[in-house]
Amino acid sequence: MRLELGNILIKDVQFGDSTKVEDHVLYVNKDELIELIKEDEHITNVDVELARPGESVRITPVKDVIEPRVKVDGPGAVFPGMVNKVDMVGSGKTHVLKGASVMTVGKIVGFQEGIVDMCGPGAEFTPFSALNNVVINIERQEGIEAHAHEKAVRMAGLKAAAYLGEAGRDVEPDEVEVFETKPLFEQAKELGDLPKVAYVQMIQTQGLLHDTYVYGVDGKQIIPTILYPTETMDGAIVSGNCVSACDKNTTYHHQNNPVVKALYGRHGKDINFVGVIVTNENVFLADKERSSNMTAKLAEFLNLDGAVVSQEGFGNPDTDLIMNAKKLAGKNIKTVIITDEYAGRDGASQSLADADPLADACVTAGNANETIILPKLDKVIGSLDYTDIIAGGFDGSLREDGSIMVEIQAITGATNELGFNKMSATGY
Repeated sequence: MRLELGNILIKDVQFGDSTKVEDHVLYVNKDELIELIKEDEHITNVDVELARPGESVRITPVKDVIEPRVKVDGPGAVFPGMVNKVDMVGSGKTHVLKGASVMTVGKIVGFQEGIVDMCGPGAEFTPFSALNNVVINIERQEGIEAHAHEKAVRMAGLKAAAYLGEAGRDVEPDEVEVFETKPLFEQAKELGDLPKVAYVQMIQTQGLLHDTYVYGVDGKQIIPTILYPTETMDGAIVSGNCVSACDKNTTYHHQNNPVVKALYGRHGKDINFVGVIVTNENVFLADKERSSNMTAKLAEFLNLDGAVVSQEGFGNPDTDLIMNAKKLAGKNIKTVIITDEYAGRDGASQSLADADPLADACVTAGNANETIILPKLDKVIGSLDYTDIIAGGFDGSLREDGSIMVEIQAITGATNELGFNKMSATGY
């Protein structure tokens, strides 16, 4: 598959009479967007607010972040199986509103939504402080159960991103990136003796609001499968989970997966990047064994020399991570894992819930238990009502002076296990 990403650079976002992109500004018709979101009967009220880099704005509790994109040429449309029909994506041309996002907030769904500060020390821990954010603040029907609430908010964010993405359909991109993966044997013949490397992407699929969707299918219902890397760029994988904010993969993370882009950067130079193995994270031991066995089998089938494995979440998924690493290494495939740590506020506790000598090449995205004080900001989009109960918060997190003391676990993207953050360390 060959995909051209046409990046349209967005430097500001404003409300306007029509939704359009003009002179690097995204104009949003607020009323039109609200009416689109309110089509869902589970949503009783919607407000749309804007948050720009450097503004004294705190956004919480953040559910998902999505980058507006539109397919302008080629098969399918963005977010297949969710807001568009199920066609294969990942080829042709897609326009991207680079520098903009849709962010969903509202009453808490689970307990693991997060905080995004647009300025101050908290802004340094999240990539989303650098974006021009269109924030969808959603009120849901009273009494609906949590899974219906999560779905309503998830679909609202995807519909909004697809709607805003249309504004870039006829705009000339500022830059074009090209990504191509050829059929397996053709590419192997072309690249000769370069080592064959795949990316093993673990997705959160533990249920209880810990879900991720692949072409619209709940990841709990799949067995490990192979994707062209470009499929992720068109929204084939979307977030539907409420795991800890610091290391959840929002839909924006999936669309802009830095592991995929880094491997493409070396493709044809010193590696042959053959594709992505998508595997799930399970609750029960038998399911963990099944998925890790099949992941290793697919890697062997691809005749891999190396693999990069990324985790999502922590605790129970640590076992899936180590199983994948151990079984890949057992097939003589050089393996690197990417994770983060929950090592206690002093950093002295065991970092992962599982370990194995074969998992001997590791990249860490930081210790999520470290604490930070977030100063009071001038404006809050959403609500501070949940500050003390979100993961990373505690009784007394919201202090009398309006500042917040939390673990960085509460900051969206702070220790993201794709490396989409500013903290990292390697160990060999």
